Amino acid sequence: MWKRKQNRAKRSPKFFYLSLSHDNLINHYQTNFALMQHHQYSLTELENMMPWEREVYLTMLKQWIDEQNSNNNKLG
Repeated sequence: MWKRKQNRAKRSPKFFYLSLSHDNLINHYQTNFALMQHHQYSLTELENMMPWEREVYLTMLKQWIDEQNSNNNKLG
């Protein structure tokens, strides 16, 4: 008699698998270790990040490191 209205939005659980396919488990742990040791992130902070948020922070960190290396090369 009563029909439940279905949500028409299709969600793909494979989205994050596809978007993060370039990252493997070893790389994930090595990156976490480096961020904790050298940049004072906590494991909790890293685990609570959304996958896209982690990519943004890693990209920004890489740019900052490249700038620092460039400045050091100019001085030395």
